[in-house]
Amino acid sequence: MTVVARSQGRGIFLFRKLKDVIDWRKDGVRIDDQKDEISVENYVAQRYIENPYLIGGRKFDLRVYVLVMSYLPLKAWLYRDGFARFSNTRFTLNSIDDQYVHLTNVAVQKTAPDYDPEKGCKWMIQQFRLYLTAKHGAEAVESLFAEMDNIFIKTLQSVQKVIISDKHCFELYGYDILIDQDLKPWLLEVNASPSLTASSQEDYELKTRLLEDTLNIVDMEGRLTGKEKRVGGYDLIWNDGPISRAEGNLDTPMNGFVANTHL
Repeated sequence: MTVVARSQGRGIFLFRKLKDVIDWRKDGVRIDDQKDEISVENYVAQRYIENPYLIGGRKFDLRVYVLVMSYLPLKAWLYRDGFARFSNTRFTLNSIDDQYVHLTNVAVQKTAPDYDPEKGCKWMIQQFRLYLTAKHGAEAVESLFAEMDNIFIKTLQSVQKVIISDKHCFELYGYDILIDQDLKPWLLEVNASPSLTASSQEDYELKTRLLEDTLNIVDMEGRLTGKEKRVGGYDLIWNDGPISRAEGNLDTPMNGFVANTHL
């Protein structure tokens, strides 16, 4: 369960049984004369993934960046760089109250008693992909990342008709993806205006490039032709339809279509 519109792992808590949620709700019921004094908070309930993929016995999730320049029509770019965020404590389901086990947010992990700021708690996504490829083979990893591509597009399409789309606006999203032991990706959340605070030199360099490349796509100076499929570390993945990695007309998918993603 998590409180809507919070960040850095705040407002997240776990229950073992549905009955516990009902009991918690009863405990939170306010008497009538308090209702006008305390603002109502919205919550999102999600099923906990009990079999996360572990590396070194530790849980992690992936942060991936998607830039949306327009919703009508949908035009989205996927960034080639991202990172895996690791917990500082070995995974166990014995305790659901230990945030250092279950929450991979850096804001949480850096407060752990044995956190090492020199080592940090992140892998760059290329390092993570090489690890998976060595363990499971290239085909399985390609399938995993293709499923992630599908998540990026389907989530944007699901809100396409309700998001206010202004041709003068854009939005950078931070996707949080959890992978289970069967190499199945699960969407945890999509963050608007994700944190760009750096926790290491490598992280700083990634986010500096990300900001620079984002502004290059926004193109306030009008230097782009509008036909680009790559700008800096961004690849165009959707432009009112899927974008092929092959050269050719953007609007005409080719036989043997391969999505223009290089995550």
